[in-house]
Amino acid sequence: MDLTHRPRRLRQDRVRGLVSETSLEPADLIAPVFVDATTDERRPIESMPGHDRVPIDGIVGRVEEVLETGVEAIMLFGIPASKDPEGSRAWADDGVIQEALRRITSETDAYVITDVCLCEYTDHGHCGPLEEELRSEDIVDADGPACEPTMTVDNDATLEALKRIVTSHARAGADMVAPSGMMDGMVEVIREALDGAGFEHVPIMSYAAKYESAFYGPFRDAADGAPSFGNRRHYQMDPANSREAMREVRLDAEQGADVMMVKPALPYLDIISAVRREFDHPVAAYNVSGEYAMLHAAAEKGWLDLEAVGLESLLSIKRAGADLILTYFAEDVAQRL
Repeated sequence: MDLTHRPRRLRQDRVRGLVSETSLEPADLIAPVFVDATTDERRPIESMPGHDRVPIDGIVGRVEEVLETGVEAIMLFGIPASKDPEGSRAWADDGVIQEALRRITSETDAYVITDVCLCEYTDHGHCGPLEEELRSEDIVDADGPACEPTMTVDNDATLEALKRIVTSHARAGADMVAPSGMMDGMVEVIREALDGAGFEHVPIMSYAAKYESAFYGPFRDAADGAPSFGNRRHYQMDPANSREAMREVRLDAEQGADVMMVKPALPYLDIISAVRREFDHPVAAYNVSGEYAMLHAAAEKGWLDLEAVGLESLLSIKRAGADLILTYFAEDVAQRL
């Protein structure tokens, strides 16, 4: 028997979809939405074509645009009216996320996930309040003066802030919270805070394996969250490590996370696949701003077909094992599925 043509027989148009191994649906996608307390009109995000920062008064209309495409879930990011070293506007009852949540949940059927981090709210752009880090070379000895101590995020103080943030989000109507700061012990304290405030039903999507990546640049412009000094390498993961990701995900699973996020997505498909194999939890992946922006830039040069590469990127993330994909392509791709 000649089997030469068997694979090609199943690649014909009318049968190709029937035997497709990976499917993508609008329900698999989460659309990022930016609400901005500093503006009273939409502001295009230059580095992320097709996306805007919208004022609180326009947030319901923006969410309705997402829902019309078939995407049912959004991730809400906020730009506050003011910032301070502690990021206190992140848990304020009249904060930008809290105000937006009340409007969205009262006027739409969107499933709202809130980003839980302090980088957009601190005046220094790091993911929590800072403390001095004393190093061995900072100690004065007989050979001369010490170097100045460096600043680092105070993990324990940040955990206290995260508890206040998640309870304020839940009270305002968040369906799910998504801590993204990679603080040690964050899932445990957030679960305890939610349960203690009567929000046992609110799940946690943890950014369980979040890498210190160069692909975040456009987002930091969009959310005014770039650090004013240094970087986040001491609390986000080394891109060289994969076994560490499994340890981080396992810790979050043990602490009560409901959904495990890998961020970024495309450079870390191996991590998504490994998490899918090892854990029973739903796996989410963040197709981040840099991944989106570089495809747009190449398409503007005429080098790539944007619609084709956008869909292919999301299919690769789904094929690797992601159940949910947070992506700036969500609306465009959903309309074509």
